[in-house]
Amino acid sequence: MDIAALSMSMAQTDLMNSVGIAMLDKTLDLATDLGSNLTSMMDHSMELSVNPHIGANIDISI
Repeated sequence: MDIAALSMSMAQTDLMNSVGIAMLDKTLDLATDLGSNLTSMMDHSMELSVNPHIGANIDISI
């Protein structure tokens, strides 16, 4: 049994696990941000549907 090869293999596996966990953390942060943005967009669109006359028309005279 080669101890050096086993040690390198374990270190590589540990590194790959750490990278995977970091990527999942970034993905979770992104999903949270997208969810909060979607919620704020829905709140804004609900305000427009309750008050459809606000911001729907532009009166311009030249």
